[in-house]
Amino acid sequence: MSWWERQYGSTPRGQIAMLLRAGPRSVEELATELGVTDNAVRVHIATLEREGIVRAAGVRRDGSVGKPATLFAIAPDALELFSRAYTPMLVALLSELRQQTGIPALRRLLRKVGRRMAPRAASGSLESRVRAAAALLTDLGGAASVTREDGNYIIAGRGCPLASAVTACPESCRAVEQLLAEVTKARVTERCDRSGPPNCQFVISAPE
Repeated sequence: MSWWERQYGSTPRGQIAMLLRAGPRSVEELATELGVTDNAVRVHIATLEREGIVRAAGVRRDGSVGKPATLFAIAPDALELFSRAYTPMLVALLSELRQQTGIPALRRLLRKVGRRMAPRAASGSLESRVRAAAALLTDLGGAASVTREDGNYIIAGRGCPLASAVTACPESCRAVEQLLAEVTKARVTERCDRSGPPNCQFVISAPE
């Protein structure tokens, strides 16, 4: 089941999104297809726009008089929310790489992936950089928090944004480790809990 199906399923917003996946439509067209009022559709469209799922995609004029109708479509960045393919493909790819290249080479490759994923390094004190890294991990789905332990910083996530990949290929954590190292510009050591459903944990060493 995709994220979209879990979140919206057959709700009115889910039905609107399913119609828009087939092509741009106006509020009036959506209302007709769903058997509801134009105002009801506008309320849901406004929410979907705020959530970044839907965007205005041009206008259509019928005839030479009257106000042109705004067309709405699925936002390009939201298309992956409807897919079930990303996780199984990633898991299969990592499993194949693990078998073909061996673990040491896979770890090196995943560190390169982490560097590629990283945004620009954060600025400010080490603490502010660590908090920026934790915020990034949260944005990726890790629900991360920051604590102190023996003078070091600990970024701990409730859950793991790559849980399925990590379960199949524990080395996947190396990509996140390198990602956090790039953001903090500090030494990061992964010590994630993989005894059950994976939970992220990274130690950021304070400079000596």
